Amino acid sequence: MGRITARRKIVRMTVGAHPIAGEDFLAVEEPLEMRVNGRSLAVTMRTPGNDFDLAAGFLVSEGIITRGAHFSSARYCAGATVDGENTYNVMDVTLADGVNPPDPSLERSFITTSSCGLCGKASIDAVRTKSLYDVAADALRVDAEMLTTFPNLLRAGQDVFQKTGGLHAAALFDGTTGEMLVLREDVGRHNAVDKVIGWAVKEERLPLTGTVLMVSSRASFELAQKALMAGIPVLAAVSAPSSLAAEFAAEVGMTLVGFLRGSSMVIYAGDQRITETLPAETLPVENAVTV
Repeated sequence: MGRITARRKIVRMTVGAHPIAGEDFLAVEEPLEMRVNGRSLAVTMRTPGNDFDLAAGFLVSEGIITRGAHFSSARYCAGATVDGENTYNVMDVTLADGVNPPDPSLERSFITTSSCGLCGKASIDAVRTKSLYDVAADALRVDAEMLTTFPNLLRAGQDVFQKTGGLHAAALFDGTTGEMLVLREDVGRHNAVDKVIGWAVKEERLPLTGTVLMVSSRASFELAQKALMAGIPVLAAVSAPSSLAAEFAAEVGMTLVGFLRGSSMVIYAGDQRITETLPAETLPVENAVTV
């Protein structure tokens, strides 16, 4: 697992029983400073792992790049400490020739916590980043029964969560076949989504038409916006959406599903994309035809 998990001595206590000393695994949380062409852009708290995906997805979410060809390379910066040690917590991304560097207004003035993907934005206008992709035009139709299988597939793929119980997850599914294309975990739900989008950047799969983004958390505005920036037409969550997420999804033509658990779900926007074949109604006895 590397630095993804850490061991810690703990005392497990149950009322009415003797305390038991032992060890537990915790999800690692460390800062990552992202630089673009040598200039600091943002610092986010994340779980180490798939950091290049995280950086690429973050740049898509911020509207800095829109396809894989814009992302030239990334490297960890040596000499990140006064002793010259590489902490693997500072990364510099090089954009392709001809790609405009980030506008200075996008630079975050303080650390983005693992619970906030929009912290540090200078204005409300900066929050509503415009997307190159029109998800309203996506012709995807998703079978409701197939959609209900996604939460269990997501949970089954959460290797680090099984060990720590402390990570969010995001997975991308083919909305027609139900195939899971990629899954990423992180202490921050927005980071997990950025890692999924970053994978798509490196695979040259943007825009992500015909896909469903499944998240293990609530569906916040920031997650809906990230889905839009990647061209994802359906966002599904095991928990509730926020009011702004629902309004935003309806505004841009995205399908937003919440409380996706067991065999049920609540559709907050774009219900036309979710289809179901209902069983034929049984005719009343008085109307039945006898031969």
